[in-house]
Amino acid sequence: MASNTLHPSELTFEEGVYLVRLARRAIEEYLKSGVKIKPKDIPSEKLLKPGMTFTTLETIDKRTGKTNLRGCIGFLAPIRSLVEVLVDSAIEAATGDPRFPPVELSEMDDIIVEVTVLSEPILLKVEKRTDLPRHVIIGRHGLVVERGLYKGTLLPVVPIEYCWDEETFLAETCLKAGLRPDCWLDPSTKVYYYEGRVFREKTPRGEIYERDMNTEYRKLCFPSRS
Repeated sequence: MASNTLHPSELTFEEGVYLVRLARRAIEEYLKSGVKIKPKDIPSEKLLKPGMTFTTLETIDKRTGKTNLRGCIGFLAPIRSLVEVLVDSAIEAATGDPRFPPVELSEMDDIIVEVTVLSEPILLKVEKRTDLPRHVIIGRHGLVVERGLYKGTLLPVVPIEYCWDEETFLAETCLKAGLRPDCWLDPSTKVYYYEGRVFREKTPRGEIYERDMNTEYRKLCFPSRS
């Protein structure tokens, strides 16, 4: 693993804002001209360190305020600088997600851009497979499940949005990998965790904020305790 890989904890809020704006700019320029932009006015040298990121696009319904997924693509290998990887993940989220048709430029007025910056995945090692859920922290961890050619990941925000517990999170990641939901109990299955920070537009092209995933989880899933 690259020793100089950027960890999301290194980012300032201002750098997170820059990354979201860069993602939107990369998408809109590519949709206009087919050109992949080269990041400029980079606010910090640490954004040139190898990094990993996902870009998520959601269409907002102006009448209800509800959002629907429109694309999500990212990279879990720190092979290039964070800003370069971000440009690629943003463009791919808009044009390469096989679940959706490519985004049209006119749609960008109704799309919220979200960027998740990730740490390197770490293999979870346990003596008993049934102990795995105890090492998963909802609101902090994303998961990767891998067995042979099968591999899948779910971002830290996903179990929050569905109010999953740790076992359900593991099972759903198995399903994302194309495996049985109890695949995490099999010693031949590798389970990794990673951390992430999420920066998001409140409205299309609007104010950018950092999601507090622990608070979201408590309020959405355990309102009586909030």
